[in-house]
Amino acid sequence: MGLDKTVGTEQIILGADSVHQLTMNQYRHTQIGYLLIILYGGVVVLIGYFNVLKGFNNPFALAALIVLLVILKFFSSLTVTVNDQVITIQFGLGVYRKAFPLKEIESYAVVKNRWYYGWGIRYTPRGWLFNVSGFSAIELQMNNGKRYRIGTDEPDNLAIALSDALNDAPNR
Repeated sequence: MGLDKTVGTEQIILGADSVHQLTMNQYRHTQIGYLLIILYGGVVVLIGYFNVLKGFNNPFALAALIVLLVILKFFSSLTVTVNDQVITIQFGLGVYRKAFPLKEIESYAVVKNRWYYGWGIRYTPRGWLFNVSGFSAIELQMNNGKRYRIGTDEPDNLAIALSDALNDAPNR
């Protein structure tokens, strides 16, 4: 799992469904939700252990096991990418992705989320939150009035990358 950071110019990024040619530096960081992995992983182990002793006779426990494994696989990490046109977030293997075009961002700020906002994809009093761990985030204020918070364990680095991208962005 990567904590891969800034990559150079003219790199080709192969995505699940497209190829992008970048003409500027790109910020990319993956935050891993270790506490989520430990908690859900522990529950998975317990359910699996007790079901093996019972011969997988409980269909509800087996369904819970499958749901927890899917959550672990698809939502245990959050990758944030910033290039000269867009900020992209991707949970886990990329089943859930969201893009924020730079030209639609009015402003941004480093913020701290309240503990009760939780983790995952949630609607909060401050707008939509995308987070896998911790309380630090970047809040994006969009031109249309909507707000989004992107959780990160590197708020200052993400703010610098966002500042650079916004200053270099075409059509701003």
